[in-house]
Amino acid sequence: MQAIKQTSPYVRKNVSTKRMMIDVLIALIPVVAFSIYRFGWDAVIRILVSLVLMIGFEALIFGMMQKTKKTDVTFKDRLKSKYSNYTINNVTAPAVSAVIFAMLMPSKMPIYAVAVGAIFAIVVVKMMFGGLGGNIFNVAAAGRRFVSLALTGMFAGVYVGVDAIAGVTPLTALKNGMELPALLHSYPIIDLITGNIPGTMGEISAIAILIGLAYLLIRRTADYRLVVSTLSTFLILITLIGLKVYPDQWFEFVLYNLFSGGLLFGIAFMVTDPVTAPVTRPGRWLYGLLIGSLIVLIRTFGAYAEGVAAGLLFANMFVPLIDYPKWSTNKIRPRFLIGYAVILIIMGLIVYFGAGGVVL
Repeated sequence: MQAIKQTSPYVRKNVSTKRMMIDVLIALIPVVAFSIYRFGWDAVIRILVSLVLMIGFEALIFGMMQKTKKTDVTFKDRLKSKYSNYTINNVTAPAVSAVIFAMLMPSKMPIYAVAVGAIFAIVVVKMMFGGLGGNIFNVAAAGRRFVSLALTGMFAGVYVGVDAIAGVTPLTALKNGMELPALLHSYPIIDLITGNIPGTMGEISAIAILIGLAYLLIRRTADYRLVVSTLSTFLILITLIGLKVYPDQWFEFVLYNLFSGGLLFGIAFMVTDPVTAPVTRPGRWLYGLLIGSLIVLIRTFGAYAEGVAAGLLFANMFVPLIDYPKWSTNKIRPRFLIGYAVILIIMGLIVYFGAGGVVL
């Protein structure tokens, strides 16, 4: 296998960026189909708004970033010169970000809020960093966080009376102090798996997400190290909290946290983003450990009920440090395994003993 010298996503096998992006779009089909089935035209409109704006603004700014030739006199010649290097990757990449971003929105989120988030994500988070392969933050996650922070009030009440089960999302109910037996009565595990719960359009059906994830893993478009490290870290830490807080129902507590919220969707379609993930194999294990730990910490001790987007964006900041050439390597050595285990043990002690004073 030979490394191809290019901007990220970096590829160590004979695949193209176009194929990877198309694979992600195919993997998103079950999630998108379920969201349309569940939310109807509300989902279709928000997906289309996100697609049109992200693809359109990327194309516009791409042209603005290109220089014309001195021989280009007419407007047509200048336009042709500016887009001579515009490829299918400049369509598929923003299309992936657009669909993922739309899936992170509630079905009743005002359309102009979706538009603002999409424009911010593609213009500020991606194109200002140089465009395809230049962004350090996950585009969709950053757009989601921008909307939730800048337009916080719009999230309040958007779920009420909208979904099959009216009320707050399962994770919000957990964060607000509802006891586990009552939670399991209001939001049974089977409903969490099948998507019969309130939530954003893409996070509610675990079955649809897992189908997409399986496809990405089979096609080797998603690196299994990122998936295994993030998921195993989350499960270990959340199990420790469950054993501490709900010793008689710890397994139900783990399942509840696993299938509610955006954890599975984030792992399948955002953590595995090849642009913002580390390049090396050890780096990807460490990256997953960091994200899984941050999600548990935010959900347990933070102000937010979710934590996936925030944890991912925080971890994105450490990727240049993880990939720093002075110490980065593609070999997994004993000292790395020891360090990985030590970090996991420390995080386990923090959440286990910290959970004793936390009302969940």
